[in-house]
Amino acid sequence: MTELAPQEKALHPVEGRADLYPDLEPYHTGMLAVSELHSLYYEESGNPQGKPVVFLHGGPGGGTEPRQRSFFDPARYRIVLFDQRGCGRSIPHASLTDNTTWHLVDDLEKLREHLGIERWQVFGGSWGSTLALAYAQAHPTRVLELVMRGIFTFAQDEMDWFYRTGTRQMFPDAWAAFEAPIPLAERDDLIGAYHRRLIGGDRRDREEAARAWSTWECSVAMLRQDPELIAHCDDVAFTMAFARIECHYFVNRGFLTHDTQLLDGVGSLRHIPAVIIHGRYDTICPLRNAWRLHRAWPEAELVVVEAAGHSANEPGIAAALRAATDRFAAR
Repeated sequence: MTELAPQEKALHPVEGRADLYPDLEPYHTGMLAVSELHSLYYEESGNPQGKPVVFLHGGPGGGTEPRQRSFFDPARYRIVLFDQRGCGRSIPHASLTDNTTWHLVDDLEKLREHLGIERWQVFGGSWGSTLALAYAQAHPTRVLELVMRGIFTFAQDEMDWFYRTGTRQMFPDAWAAFEAPIPLAERDDLIGAYHRRLIGGDRRDREEAARAWSTWECSVAMLRQDPELIAHCDDVAFTMAFARIECHYFVNRGFLTHDTQLLDGVGSLRHIPAVIIHGRYDTICPLRNAWRLHRAWPEAELVVVEAAGHSANEPGIAAALRAATDRFAAR
């Protein structure tokens, strides 16, 4: 057994539903126009005088949901959730126009300024960890702490793992369903094949492609498959935004200048307190991703959650996320 270094911890899962904070309702919601085309839904909950934290959802294109408020102590945090361009309640729905990593980084600054927040904690998982790193590197003086889960940095081997060589080995049945809508002649580039269908074709083809793309990810997100999560992929309003926007970002390699851009930029963040939380058996974003980020940023605490996959809804991961925000609440 490999002994974890001092800044690394192994966390065992909590049985049943994680002990998150009770459900709560926002005290303020609004729409923020960030361009002539795009307006973002945002909300605030918890304590208006509390420590500001912004939640960055996954995808890209996933949108927010009420449960995400519960990672934070509502007595101590001013909790900001928002739907990124094109998804959730933001408009226009599923739009790819002016939808890049750097537009989203700028949107975060516009939202921070709109809410009158000087500095905030940045909390993001999966794609949210990518956006958290991009934002923090662009605006390090605005970040109090970083809480990141299921690390993804758009390195080429990370993309190949999920869409070519890795995850499919553990989920051949789900992979077969993912390949099925694509003719054999196009399967050497599934991302490109899906992109062509998601931005063109007739409505039925787009909806079929969006459902298959989203079902692949929902089928492999947890250590034990969740039928309710997979069933969510029957909701065309969710899948159309999720699949179109995510595929758009993958085709464009995250809109980064090179595939190690975010890892190369970590040096500017090493003074910022940070926690990296990752499931041992994450098959979407393997633990290697978090390990590599931690080696580049040894001051960041790495928490490896045993018997867990990728999803923040898994009990062990949810418990680790709450523990991190509880600790930072008093800072």
